Amino acid sequence: MPTHPVLDSFLHHEEAGPDRTEAVGAPLVFLHGNPTSSHLWRHVLPKAAAAGRRCLAPDLIGMGRSGKPDIGYSFDDHARYLDAWFDALGLERAVLVGQDWGGALAFDRAARLPGSAAGVAFMETIVRPMTWAQYPAAARARFEAFRSPGTGEDLVLDRNVFIEDSFGQTVLGDLPAADHDVYRAPYPTRASRRPLLRWARSMPLDGEPADVVARVTAYGSWLADSPGTPKLLLTFDSSPTLIIDAATAAWCAAHVSALETEHCGPAAHLAPEDQPDAIAAAVTSWAARHGL
Repeated sequence: MPTHPVLDSFLHHEEAGPDRTEAVGAPLVFLHGNPTSSHLWRHVLPKAAAAGRRCLAPDLIGMGRSGKPDIGYSFDDHARYLDAWFDALGLERAVLVGQDWGGALAFDRAARLPGSAAGVAFMETIVRPMTWAQYPAAARARFEAFRSPGTGEDLVLDRNVFIEDSFGQTVLGDLPAADHDVYRAPYPTRASRRPLLRWARSMPLDGEPADVVARVTAYGSWLADSPGTPKLLLTFDSSPTLIIDAATAAWCAAHVSALETEHCGPAAHLAPEDQPDAIAAAVTSWAARHGL
């Protein structure tokens, strides 16, 4: 599938469905998080495309089959390269669908660039700055270790735990070995794993890191005061690794404007691995209802 030059590097993406001249509505852009890639959406894209939608899923910079420039891989870096990718493809207006950091990047883009998001569907993402007490207890000790100097480097850069050890907790079913290999392939060396560690240390917890807290706070204001942009929250159950539990879903219902919520059944944090059909059906039916 295509790669496009962006800034000093390139982004790879997967695509399904008709071209822009024949597609129904705005394109659907699916954004992944840490430590996955566009491969996360491999079963969602064809189902959504069957509804006549043009579907695209980029690999974030430094991840998947995208380029790996010598940058810090901050939230701002990811947003800049992603903006350049949208520009390169001429995607002036799209329906954004995000999981994990992909949801945060979708909110951030919608908030910074009014009119760029026809709608936003999200799952298992960062909707507000959190305290450690609000973070899923099943993942708290590990993420505290990731933020500890030296320990985080050993776990993520040297031992590659995000790839080798995390899928057993973040996928409810068994991840096939061939798919595990696809997720493993971009990270053969210590240096190649830097984006994974930076993402782990970017979770906005107890006011740190300040730059990410500021971005999340800014898009939180947009989420609360953007009634003209339809939003869809997909929720799941049966896993202790879920970021959006019942309490957070209730907070979203009270604080996010123009929000609909649809429950999609049992899944862990990497919900598209567990419930791709339900996710595709929910997103395409919601988009159709709103004429997106």
